[in-house]
Amino acid sequence: MDSLFFKRTIIVLVGGVLSSSPGLAQTMNRAAHVAILQGPVLEFARDDLAIVRWTINNPGGSDDHFGIVHYGTDPEALSLTAKSPFRLNRDHSETVVRVRIDGLKPLTTYYYRVISMGSDDVSDNDKSTIERFTTPAAGKHIVAFPQPK
Repeated sequence: MDSLFFKRTIIVLVGGVLSSSPGLAQTMNRAAHVAILQGPVLEFARDDLAIVRWTINNPGGSDDHFGIVHYGTDPEALSLTAKSPFRLNRDHSETVVRVRIDGLKPLTTYYYRVISMGSDDVSDNDKSTIERFTTPAAGKHIVAFPQPK
């Protein structure tokens, strides 16, 4: 029993040392200008939730980022926020961002604007125009993203 505890402790300590070592941290320079290349668009919705998707050029910085949707029922007051994490892939020049918005009401029009930011809370400066979608009736759903053939 003591041997098993000792092995687990070593694994946890080694994992912690590796992940916190600045020499091993993966960061890249921030892009001079982050742009939304496609979208934002509604990918999926049902009466109580929606998924919004957009594509940005790779913003650089930390590998860990967040997609953020500011939304509400009034385009002049986007007072609600949904946030989802995503991870950059250094081998790609573009990143698809998806954010799930929960707690919606059926047959309601929502207005939204999207941005992304690094895990350091620094905005990627990629604010979109204000878009909108309407949630379907209870028990229905919308699939707005093309399905694979």
